[in-house]
Amino acid sequence: MPKSGPIILIDDDPDDKDLIKDVLQELNVSNTLITFDNCLAALEYLKTTEEKAFLVLCDVNLPGQNGIQFKMEIDANPQLREKSIPFVFYSTSGDSDLVRKAYIDMTVQGFFEKENDYMEVKNTIKTIIEYWKKCKHPA
Repeated sequence: MPKSGPIILIDDDPDDKDLIKDVLQELNVSNTLITFDNCLAALEYLKTTEEKAFLVLCDVNLPGQNGIQFKMEIDANPQLREKSIPFVFYSTSGDSDLVRKAYIDMTVQGFFEKENDYMEVKNTIKTIIEYWKKCKHPA
């Protein structure tokens, strides 16, 4: 697994993007953070980059193509599936039907609900990063 690849964040909320950026800096995460406001731009990046991403953090509720549709498109694309990029939903929407759909209808590796407390956000992001730094992975 490419431990040094970029973290891809897809979120249309500038405050949430800034929060994640601040948390990653505070945690001394050395991975570059690449942000996208929408799934179409992120999908184009993933299809064309030679760089091996470390992790995708994606909101569910996004303008245009939502996070669920985005992940289903990744799963349907043999080139992107072969990259085996860990994909985690990090969203304000955490209802049980949505979580169930994410795990049953597609290959997500995590679904986390955004917290309102900075320390909770920091702990969640730290847990996600530490897990994927240690996890064995085909990529």
